[in-house]
Amino acid sequence: MPSTTIKQVDTRLVDIEPETLRTDASQTFVRQETILVTVETEDGLRGTGYSYTIGTGGSSVLALLRDHLAAGLVGQDARDIEGVWARMLASTRATAFGVLTSLALAAVDTALWDLRCLRAGEPLWRLAGGAHDRLPVYDTEGGWLHLPTDALVENVSAAQARGLRGAKLKIGKPTAGEDAERLAAVREAVGPAFELMVDANQSLTGAEAVRRARTYEPLDIAWFEEPMPAEDVAGHARLARATTVPVAVGESMYSAGHFAEYLRAGAAGIVQVDVARVGGITPWLKVAHAAEAFNVKVAPHFLMELHASLACAVPAGLYVEHIPQLGAITTSELVIEDGQVVPPETPGLGIAWDEDAIAELRVA
Repeated sequence: MPSTTIKQVDTRLVDIEPETLRTDASQTFVRQETILVTVETEDGLRGTGYSYTIGTGGSSVLALLRDHLAAGLVGQDARDIEGVWARMLASTRATAFGVLTSLALAAVDTALWDLRCLRAGEPLWRLAGGAHDRLPVYDTEGGWLHLPTDALVENVSAAQARGLRGAKLKIGKPTAGEDAERLAAVREAVGPAFELMVDANQSLTGAEAVRRARTYEPLDIAWFEEPMPAEDVAGHARLARATTVPVAVGESMYSAGHFAEYLRAGAAGIVQVDVARVGGITPWLKVAHAAEAFNVKVAPHFLMELHASLACAVPAGLYVEHIPQLGAITTSELVIEDGQVVPPETPGLGIAWDEDAIAELRVA
């Protein structure tokens, strides 16, 4: 039996309180359920991966791992990441492609990539491609929908003062005029060189998205994120043809095939693939390289502690989103210099887990 054979798989669920109140046009970020998977091989090497939900469903992901996937991993070679991923997918055909299955696969797949990098003694960003040694960062934490205009101006100005390269503002107020007024106030405060992005969190109809996009064009908005439900590929394609503002999609897409539909239709100007929601690093890289083939950039959603490495790994990497996720259960911090994130050089995912904090916050 090779020393790289999987001997044991441990699964845990941890509840993390958001660092600030987070609201958008569709929901409030109640809590972050973090699913942790640790894979141990015969030689004693241990790799840890994770995925997450933003309120509910964590226990269901954990049950899928515990009751159906974990036992099947024992005896497989941890080096065969593509094969392991494909076999996990095949074993869950009745629930794939879907949210819970993708989140479960991602927790395992990121653990296997952690093992691969640890075994090679290399950081993730280099082993997965090594395209960039740093990328610009934009802020999301200061742009939530519940905040009044003066708070938005203050928060975005503070992000600019810290050297970050842009900021994202949530939209979805009752009228287009109210959204436009808030954005105009921020643009006036930060000037023309600072990038501003907007995010509707799937809240608009196709017609309303076209209408609101026209109000963003004079403000030179960097992208219009999730304007409509992710299932509406045709609507996003119509919007992309109707506006000069790039359309950004991806956080609510759970398979590489869904991204392929968007790219073929010309419906995605920016790809925001999320490693947890798409099923792991293995499919994430496929999406990122497909985007590159269509001359589309990648600015991944959330998971900054992991996406800092992945965005730097691929040629299409554009931005890393600054929205802290794992501070309560880790001892490592991302390095940001002159508004750019420097991916971790430590072998593995570059995340140092705080086992004492995990034990304290563990709920299952």
